[in-house]
Amino acid sequence: MIELRPFDRLGGADHGWLKAKHHFSFASYYDPNNMGHGALRVWNDDEIAPDTGFPPHPHRDMEIITYVRDGAITHQDSLGNKGRTEAGDVQVMSAGSGVRHSEYNLEPETTRIFQIWIEPTQSGGQPTWGSKPFPKANRSGKLVTIASGIAGDNDALPIRADARVLATTLKAGETATYDADKARHLYLVPAVGSVEVNGVHVNARDGAAIHGETKLTITALADAELVLVDAA
Repeated sequence: MIELRPFDRLGGADHGWLKAKHHFSFASYYDPNNMGHGALRVWNDDEIAPDTGFPPHPHRDMEIITYVRDGAITHQDSLGNKGRTEAGDVQVMSAGSGVRHSEYNLEPETTRIFQIWIEPTQSGGQPTWGSKPFPKANRSGKLVTIASGIAGDNDALPIRADARVLATTLKAGETATYDADKARHLYLVPAVGSVEVNGVHVNARDGAAIHGETKLTITALADAELVLVDAA
């Protein structure tokens, strides 16, 4: 089953410095029938104006993955970590027993991110943060795991969840496949372009909530960049 979540029907908010769309209930957008997809709890599509951002604020017991689509995001936290993550790359924060962090766009251009929250398999633990560049050539035409808590995904940034986050870029006409367990919850969003997923047309920034499928066939209808989460 594939349920399409069109971008123009998503919940959201416009704070001036931040334009946000929420694939699931978040902040002032609340829908009791849309609280997540399996262990995937949040997928926010954020546009952050230059020289603005999220001031220090706390989190706990959540795996927070930031995929940068345009620009860059600069992270700082109460553990002393600081880093800048550029477009096409990813950062991961395991909030664990509790951490405060800030995320700022210090660039002269708008930064666009996907902010993804996944529930951990266990609560507590020492908070951690990490960032990693993934060469774009390596994910051209194939799905590459960029963050994972699943055994065997050794090259990915680690998360404390029964989930993996994958990304790919596809030229128009190219196809990527993904073997899925029909008991798992998959969620796919093209950052740009449009794709067909098992016959369902998904435009840029639409969401596709997938459950009960054993294989995904993803064909680019136009040059596309997409992110896929596979969660318990």
